[in-house]
Amino acid sequence: MGRFGVSPTRNKQSGYRPARVTVAVLTFIPELEGYYRHRLEVLRVCLESILRNTDGEYDLIVFDNGSCQPVQEYLAGLRDAGKIDILMLSARNLGKIGALQVLFNAAPGELIAYCDDDILFHPGWLPAHLEIFDTYPNVGMVSGLPVRSAYGRAATANQAWMASHPPDLHVTEQRWIPDEWERDWALSTGRDPDELFESQRAQADLKFEMNRVEAYPAANHFQFLAPRTVLLQAIPGEWTGKLMGNMVELDQAVDAQGCLRLSTAQRYVRHIGNVVSPALAAEVREIGIDVHGRVVARRPRRHWLLYIPRMRPLLKKLYGKLYDILHHVSDE
Repeated sequence: MGRFGVSPTRNKQSGYRPARVTVAVLTFIPELEGYYRHRLEVLRVCLESILRNTDGEYDLIVFDNGSCQPVQEYLAGLRDAGKIDILMLSARNLGKIGALQVLFNAAPGELIAYCDDDILFHPGWLPAHLEIFDTYPNVGMVSGLPVRSAYGRAATANQAWMASHPPDLHVTEQRWIPDEWERDWALSTGRDPDELFESQRAQADLKFEMNRVEAYPAANHFQFLAPRTVLLQAIPGEWTGKLMGNMVELDQAVDAQGCLRLSTAQRYVRHIGNVVSPALAAEVREIGIDVHGRVVARRPRRHWLLYIPRMRPLLKKLYGKLYDILHHVSDE
């Protein structure tokens, strides 16, 4: 006999109803050494800032893309404490776009508030995103950090809408984005701020205003609020297998749908990077999160090995081989 009795859940209904917004986080921390040495602390800041500073109803879903055991145990603890609503643990790295294919399809909400696992959220971030989404027409993405270099990327829909001269739209152009925001973003992404400022010396910023709601005509693929239907159309249908990449293509696919890509006029999120700096640690403590700041040299002195001819490509090849050995990566 294959079954005894009747399942107690037969003819029962779940009391769960999806919130309008699903906050979706993708994480990948394969080890706690080298580049990833401080990444668990960064992930903790990201998730705690979401839990502390997200107003209104939302579901929190986390997709772990093959992280090491301490990271998965930390995430399981948050789930068991009722802080993560849906936790997905992958046994292997599916690649970023592959993971997003799974994550976006699994998100139950009408809107997906996505972020990489190195984003700090400030109070009021979600209402500010929703205000733009509910004010402007046909919005495809809203980000909480205006970045000047994002203006020219996937901007066809923004430019076409602006050129149509909507009666309620007011556009101004000047140097709106503070240099401090650009400097912080440059440092967190490994760029030289001085070189960034030099390349943008003559660039001004556009700012939209509609029904007293301001927005910059740009968005960032490391953090955004977007309609689930738009993302499912934009994400590649085929399996790429790439560990990284295809995020600019995601921007372009949203733009190709004729959807606006906007940012809040205030800085509601911060890109952290792979280490919490002392300056950012002070800011994190202000919102009640205990964290240690790490001193990282912006321009580290060049190692003597790099002065040996053809040593850089040799070291990069050796690094790749060692990574494959440590993480059981195979070309088969």
